[in-house]
Amino acid sequence: MGLLSCRVERSEIKAGDHIYSWRALYTYSHHGIYVGGQKVVHFTRKKETSPSTFDSSSISSSSKLQPPLACPTFPDCGFQQPNSGVILSCLDCFLDKGSLYCFEYGVAPPVFLAKVRGGTCTTAHSDPPGTVINRAMYLLQNGFGNYDLFENNCEDFALYCKTGLLPIDDQGIGRSGQASSVIGIPLAAIFSSPFKLLMAGPVGMATVTAGMYCAGRYITDIGVRKDVVKVAVEDLAVNLAWKHSSEGTCDGNSNADDTSNAAHFSNKSKEEHAYIQQV
Repeated sequence: MGLLSCRVERSEIKAGDHIYSWRALYTYSHHGIYVGGQKVVHFTRKKETSPSTFDSSSISSSSKLQPPLACPTFPDCGFQQPNSGVILSCLDCFLDKGSLYCFEYGVAPPVFLAKVRGGTCTTAHSDPPGTVINRAMYLLQNGFGNYDLFENNCEDFALYCKTGLLPIDDQGIGRSGQASSVIGIPLAAIFSSPFKLLMAGPVGMATVTAGMYCAGRYITDIGVRKDVVKVAVEDLAVNLAWKHSSEGTCDGNSNADDTSNAAHFSNKSKEEHAYIQQV
């Protein structure tokens, strides 16, 4: 993979990889976890169609609504639990005719800063592929909370699956490099305004703004932030108060429910994983 591009061929990706594809003329990218067998687990807004049909609009949370269509490749493409935005798709439907890119982990700071576009890499290190796939399959059955463009989006989902890291402070922004970039551009321009008196002309101003933008991206990277902790996927719902959200606050039975759900999924995930490997 090159310095500026993470584009790869299908033969190059492996189970447990964090992949993405650009949408709408490179305006934004959609992220997911490749779990093998030409299948991808990813996160979008909650579906509004029956679980037995494939809705092409669910591949991208920002795409226009289209009538549900049956996937011509895999009959279980589009599987997701009710009231959940985590979905299992075939690779073709995930890419939606776009190119395939692989998100990079453990990159050196100079490489991170060289990739000016956010949402392509992180300095954080990935966990083993088996752990990554287990998290993705667990969340496919149990959900990942409500989709939020800035605080809980598809890139946040993939980053958690790969690292298990979550921020403990509510700063109004998740782990997503795309969100950091979107917020960072106007903030860089605002905070660099006092330097106008020191900069002669637009070139100097642009240089300062670009420098502050890159610095902002770096300090918000999940591999650099100091406010992140490792959270086991079985404890994710409890930590973020996602489970039983429709019932208000959790009661004393929540721990027992979590243990039961985790045990139930343990067998379910093995079956799903075995099926994927056979396809």
